[in-house]
Formats: sequence, structure tokens, C-alpha cells
Amino acid sequence: MTLVPLLPIFHRFNREYFDGLLVKGDEPIVSVRWSDGRLKNTAGFYKRGHRVAGPKGCEIVLSKPVLSNLPITAVESTLCHEMIHAWIDLILKVREGHGPNFQARMHLINASQQRFRISICHNFPIPQKPPKWLARCPSCGLASPYKRLMRGAACKRCCDILYGGKWHSSCLLIYEPVLKES
Repeated sequence: MTLVPLLPIFHRFNREYFDGLLVKGDEPIVSVRWSDGRLKNTAGFYKRGHRVAGPKGCEIVLSKPVLSNLPITAVESTLCHEMIHAWIDLILKVREGHGPNFQARMHLINASQQRFRISICHNFPIPQKPPKWLARCPSCGLASPYKRLMRGAACKRCCDILYGGKWHSSCLLIYEPVLKES
């Protein structure tokens, strides 16, 4: 699917679900854009701007890699989800994640239409990167995959059993690179 323009959808949702409050004049009070291709772990996000820059420093970013091959309803539900965050921040002036204001607005929007569903967490397919490291405990030999090196990480199981739950250097994980299959 080619990327759909986001502003027409934003303006429609603003009128239908946010009483036109996310626009001043003809301009949205939050920037809306597609990601540059690097946003691969989530469908989208709302970023608070610096209050010095005013609300226009805030932005909604939707993921090209995640949403580009999904139905338009995935784009709509993600955009509306992020618009709820913007509405809570910029209009209600409340700092909350998926708290009572978010859930009340989400339920209101979901009850008012059948085209898409807004949820707290999406279930769109996210390509998973294989782990780069295998961390092994020198005490028990238990190995766990890690995507990155974690300085000072110790085997929780051994720390619990051997040291009453306290971190101990004898349980420091030893990292080895995961060998890629050819």
C-alpha cells in the first residue's frame, strides 16, 4: 500500500472526536508525519514538545515500516490513538500515559464508530531482530539471549539463591556473540 496522506485523516478525526480543538485556524497544533523509516518497533508515538517552543513543538509520528503494508484501518487506529495523547497533553494539560482520561476517550471513540478499534497496545506484526548476544551465568551455566550488552548484569536466580537476593560479582553474566546460521 502506498502511504496515505495523514493530514486529511487528522482533520476528519479532529472534527469527529476532538471537537476541533487540535487545530487553531487551519493549522494543527501538533505536527503529524510519517517516520523516516527508522521507527520499526512500534506503530507510532506522540512526542511532547518543549513548552518554550509552544505546542507546535509536539508531534505525532507514524511508522512507515510497520504500517505501510497494513490496511488503512491500522493507520486510522494508530493516528487516533496518538491524537488522544496529544489531546490529553495539549487540551486537558494533563500528563498521563494510558490513564483514565485516555481510556475514557478511547472507549467513547470506539463506541461511536465501527470502522476501526483503538486499543492501548497494538498487535500489528513487528519484525523481531534476533539476539546478538548470549549471556551465561558462570555459577549455574544458565544462558539467556540479549539484544545488547548490559554492563553489571548478574544472574538473578543465583543472586537470589546464593546471596539472599543481593547482587554479587560472582554472578556477573559473561557475554558471547550469537553465531549466525549460514
